[in-house]
Order: sequence, then structure tokens, then C-alpha cells
Amino acid sequence: MLLEIKDLHASINGKEILKGLNLKVNRGEVHAIMGPNGTGKSTLASIIAGRDIYDISKGEIYYKDKELLDMAIEDRAREGIFIGFQYPVEIPGVSMTNFMRTAVNEIRQYRGEEPLSAAEFLAMMEDRKKLLELHSKLTNRSVNEGFSGGEKKRNEIFQMAMLNPELAILDETDSGLDIDALRVVANGVNKLRRPDNATVVITHYQRLLDYIVPDFVHILYEGKIVKTGPKELALELEEKGYDWVKNEIAK
Repeated sequence: MLLEIKDLHASINGKEILKGLNLKVNRGEVHAIMGPNGTGKSTLASIIAGRDIYDISKGEIYYKDKELLDMAIEDRAREGIFIGFQYPVEIPGVSMTNFMRTAVNEIRQYRGEEPLSAAEFLAMMEDRKKLLELHSKLTNRSVNEGFSGGEKKRNEIFQMAMLNPELAILDETDSGLDIDALRVVANGVNKLRRPDNATVVITHYQRLLDYIVPDFVHILYEGKIVKTGPKELALELEEKGYDWVKNEIAK
């Protein structure tokens, strides 16, 4: 088991958002989490990332059999967790090259590996850019500065490729993307899939799942996962809407 969440309850400013969420993710799997606005999808991603604005009143999260909630934010990244947020931040004045080299070597040091030389790192960057079919201009600029929404999302997938995480949580990666950008981003995610890693895709819409085909689809509603099924569940949800979920719960 790579990630296991047990009966997670979380609130912010006294308002409970997650109300007993359970989830299991194994290596080699792609999971999709779907749900309406305000049901807790981004809250879940933020808690896994380590944001401390939430009050966790109950529940446990295990990552590689370690208690995740006890880990510092930086250790979660070093342990192989990558979070792609809906709105990637800009870091003016910090070049992508320097930013990524620092991040990659920090993780290598944590694992007891030698840091990459400048030449080795640049070769690695070129290899990942070719894999993801990225233009050099994205990696020659400051981190996300002046990027369009699609460029920011492409850049996040590039960062994911460079960091080579064991668990990637992608929070509404499809938000604001046109069809061409969506295909590029999804293609990158698919190319990075391996038997020893896992991806959790958080999305509103089924269209992303035309390109990133999940092994499991979970419907998150009113703070908990209320239904799990194969990829066809996303199509059913697209057709019937969330009122259908509400009616299913009421039965």
C-alpha cells in the first residue's frame, strides 16, 4: 500500500469539510477523484501536501507505512510526494534551471545519493523535455513568471518528470486548459506512469479522463467518498450529474 487514508475528518475556521474520508492507493494505479465544488477535493490535496490551515480532528494518513501527518512538508516531498495545484504560483527572479537543480539535488541528498553536476543536470533536463515534448523557452524563464495557464500546467508536469515522485496528486490539472494543452499535459502524465508509482487526479470533468484513463474513479460528496467504480463511473456521472449521487446516497 502506497497511500492509505482512514476516516479523515478536517475543518477550517470551525467548518467541517472532510467527514470521514477513506482511500487506498497502490503502486501502479491511477485514481480519479470527482466531485462538485466545496466537497473537499482541494482540501484533501492540501492536507496531503502539508498545509497547516486545517484542523484534523480525527483520522490517519499512511504513506509507505509511515504516518504522513507527522512528516514536515519538506520531508513529504523528499519522500516522493508531488502536488500539482490548481493555481501554480509564480516565482519571479528564480530561473527554472536553478530551481529544479536545487530541488532534484535536495532529494538526492536525502536519499544518500551524490548531487548531479551541472552537465548531468542539463542532460537530464533535455531528456525530460523531449519526453514531454516541451519547448525550451518554458525552462529558460523564471518559474511560471508570465506563463499562460496552459504553460503553467505544462511546467508542472515537467517538474513532476524531473522530481520523479512515487505519488503524484494533481489537483484540477485540466482547469482552464484548451484541448491542445489538455492533450499535452495528459500525454506527459501517461508517459510518467510506472509500476512503482501512483497518480491521483482530482477533477470536475470527465473529459480529462478521456486522456488519462484511471483504474478507479471515486466520487467525493459532502466530505467523504460515497461511490467507487471503474472508469465508466465517470461517464455515468457526466450523464446523470451530482443529483444522481445525492439520490443514490438517500436510498
